[in-house]
Amino acid sequence: LIDTAEMYGAGHSEEIVGQAISEFDREDIFIVTKVKAENLKYQKLLRAANRSLDRLNVKYIDLYLIHWPNFSVPLSETMRAMEYLYNEGKIRHIGVSNFGVSLIEEAREYLSYADIVANQVKYSILDRKAEKEMLPYCQREGIILMAYTPLEQGRLAKNRILKMIGEKYGRTEAQVALNWLISKNNVVAVPKSEHRSRIKENIEAMGWRLKPEDIEIIDEKFSA
Repeated sequence: LIDTAEMYGAGHSEEIVGQAISEFDREDIFIVTKVKAENLKYQKLLRAANRSLDRLNVKYIDLYLIHWPNFSVPLSETMRAMEYLYNEGKIRHIGVSNFGVSLIEEAREYLSYADIVANQVKYSILDRKAEKEMLPYCQREGIILMAYTPLEQGRLAKNRILKMIGEKYGRTEAQVALNWLISKNNVVAVPKSEHRSRIKENIEAMGWRLKPEDIEIIDEKFSA
């Protein structure tokens, strides 16, 4: 899974992703990109999606997200455009980002053929607001919660409690923080890094699981 957006680097991030995946089998790559809040009117959204497809140099986007709500544009109009892209095969899944529960429910009402499969929100050991309403809703409705800023811009990579727990598993603080997230049903973490060694470290947060007693320690020490 590669997560990007049209607003990252004014589209340049999508171009770099397009170059990076060009030698891989397309079916092995799951691309997530996002449309800006100012492009949520029907025609603007369709044009934005086509630009993203061109920059990514792909025929379809696996998951297309509304980056932020825009309350000056009717949500029904936005979702109509998203469903058109879905029906045309330009996007395989529809998602949102930074939406609350009531806004997701409203958006879902405007879809006839597809459904919202993901909501990308800020969620980490230090920021657990998502656990109040959003995570239970996503788990109940079968929606993926994509956790952005899961390492709090590196703050969790240097934490005494996580270091102590990580030593039991031969893992780093960052790996413990990411594993805590993905141990939860319907949660996917999307950490950002520009360094090859850190990307490798993040990948190695998978393939193992924290024991329930260590999850309990983290929950107690970093209470919501």
